[in-house]
Amino acid sequence: MIKLKRHRLNPIIVPNKKVSWRSKAIFNCGAIKYKGKVMMLTRCIGEYTSYISRIGLAESEDGIHFKHSSKPVIKPSTNFDKWGCEDPRITKIGATFYITYVALSKPANKGGGPPRIALASTKDFKIYKKHGILSPVTADTRNGVLFPEKIKGKYVMLYRPFNWTKKHIIKLKGKIYVKVKERKVLWPKSIKLIKSFPDRPSIWVAYSNDLINWEGHNVLIEPKELWEKGKIGAGPPPIKTKKGWVLIYHGKDHGEDKEKRKYYVGSALLDLSSLKVIARTKKPLFEPKEKYEIHGHVKNVVFPTGTVFFGNQLFVYYGAADTFCCLATIEIDRLLSNLK
Repeated sequence: MIKLKRHRLNPIIVPNKKVSWRSKAIFNCGAIKYKGKVMMLTRCIGEYTSYISRIGLAESEDGIHFKHSSKPVIKPSTNFDKWGCEDPRITKIGATFYITYVALSKPANKGGGPPRIALASTKDFKIYKKHGILSPVTADTRNGVLFPEKIKGKYVMLYRPFNWTKKHIIKLKGKIYVKVKERKVLWPKSIKLIKSFPDRPSIWVAYSNDLINWEGHNVLIEPKELWEKGKIGAGPPPIKTKKGWVLIYHGKDHGEDKEKRKYYVGSALLDLSSLKVIARTKKPLFEPKEKYEIHGHVKNVVFPTGTVFFGNQLFVYYGAADTFCCLATIEIDRLLSNLK
């Protein structure tokens, strides 16, 4: 079984006590190349009382040593994200870099809203524009990522609605409701009901003509192995190869002792056109082992969110223990050879 290889300089980006808005944590970083540089968008925390996330920009020539922005580039500014902008992913479509992030309309320490997927964009990593919410109002969802090109004429998004599971779907007097936090909400007519909901939070897929209005919501990948039984979610945007789309994702186990539950990293290979799952890893590619992954604001977390290529070497950026930005690497050919 192949594994991702940690970089010897991990963690590559750490909180800066001298900068108030990123003094406590900097993690879950989206990444992409632009004009020969690695551009990284980082989730930053400056305090744990309100726990408001802002997104900063870090730049690097080699993908290892980064210079961070002095101010946030995306921060709470609207009703839908006034309590936090979290976990950015970056996808280039045409000449535009689209940023999906988790938007909180209520305080994070009170549940967050529920969390929803929002969209922003930039062409130069200097000027950013917010486009609004992508995910359905009934979805308590995170881990929204876009494919880097249209498939069958449609934009494609992956996301993880935590509450779209069997235990959250309620049939009452001939109507279908879904639990959103502690409320029962009527299932929206605009979203076609699927035949069977998954047992555990899964990776869903949806399609769009305009990147704002989404349809065709359906389950793409459900938890399968023991290390991912608790829930799974998309990591970085899918990578196109001749053999199919490579999706790196995270899974969380569902052991009886909540304190010992861990996040892991896995991967799947999707058909280029149908997105049918061709293969997926039976065993994790990566799991928390180092102190900076085991101990932090949240224990036992490795959370992949960005990738870039240096030749055949795939750099995988991940958040460690909800505190640090880290790097692991693997040759793409070795990764593909494991997905049969």
